[in-house]
Amino acid sequence: MKFDFVVLGATGMQGRIVSKDLLENGYSVLLCGRDEKRLKKIRQRYKKTLFQYFEARDIYKATNIIKKSGAKIVVNCMEGDWNLNALKACIIANAHCLDLGSEIWMTKKQIAMNKLLKEKGLISITGCGSVPGVGNVMLNYASKKFDKIDTIEVGFAWDSNIKKFVVPFSIQSIIEEFTDKASVLKNNKWVKEIPLESIRENYHREIGKEKEFFTRHPEPYTFYHYFKNMGLKNIRFYGGFPEHSFEKINAMIELGLGSWKKINFHGIKVAPVEFLTEVLKDIKYPEGYKEKENLWVKIFGRKNGKPKKILMECIVPTLKGWEDAGCNIDTGMSASIMAQMIKEGIISERGSFAPEAVVPPELFFKELRKRKMIVIENGKVIN
Repeated sequence: MKFDFVVLGATGMQGRIVSKDLLENGYSVLLCGRDEKRLKKIRQRYKKTLFQYFEARDIYKATNIIKKSGAKIVVNCMEGDWNLNALKACIIANAHCLDLGSEIWMTKKQIAMNKLLKEKGLISITGCGSVPGVGNVMLNYASKKFDKIDTIEVGFAWDSNIKKFVVPFSIQSIIEEFTDKASVLKNNKWVKEIPLESIRENYHREIGKEKEFFTRHPEPYTFYHYFKNMGLKNIRFYGGFPEHSFEKINAMIELGLGSWKKINFHGIKVAPVEFLTEVLKDIKYPEGYKEKENLWVKIFGRKNGKPKKILMECIVPTLKGWEDAGCNIDTGMSASIMAQMIKEGIISERGSFAPEAVVPPELFFKELRKRKMIVIENGKVIN
């Protein structure tokens, strides 16, 4: 069977969301991962699928899987540490590649492969989820309304109707956001900030007031890469968590469960964070549990010599039929939309990019609205 798409990491939360959205839109998908039982519902409901056991460490086996699939587009939903491996496999297999983003050092390496991707006639887009992803496209949209941009603030804030801890997204990524130093552009100089030393309380539409802090994200790098010529001097990324989630995550870190330093458990060496990841896979959403998220970008600059400010927001609900994904739909669905845009020729420029460089905002926002996500510019819905 020849497939339209290959999804790597299809057994994880985002992989399942991407796969389901692609299948809902009539495409065929080769589901690649390590835990087939987590795809049982998808395999039962959708016939245009096949499962393939996949191990990210072996680039050449990955290449063979992609080649045999017949697909020309790969959506990589694995942890960001594997993004470069996935991209290299796609280049060898002559396939376009999208991923959900990673650390700045890896994003730099991917963007630096722009010339090679052009020569190969391939497209690579890194950071195709919510933030990075939706936020990047909202910045692209708003940037056209400025002559100069001085400062960009970007981030996410979310909350739930039932104040009980569930895994909001990859626990490894969350712990890194709480603990890894964040790159911040201040007065045209890059500085490293300790996340939990930068806590502030802020208000966001549909969410209310909650704690937010600097987090390690690739947007400061890609925003500066594409918009530095507009006079950018300050870029800050904020992650916002409700109190019930913030407290539990912080407690896990304080207890050492977020550590990558391996410990000896009955003769087996295991990193606490890897053990934690497996344990948390069994946490289910409570009955009736719903989430909302606000993805936001504030842009400060000038137009026609006068100060100008735009606040872009994307409000993300919990959808009927997608309750087990909460507001995480904004990551997986966004990646699916961008992948479909490549498939349909809407995104056609060859090279290696972040979303703000190649994703057409208005068409992207239209697709978000089909999935009940609204985009707001200075208080007015625009999609």
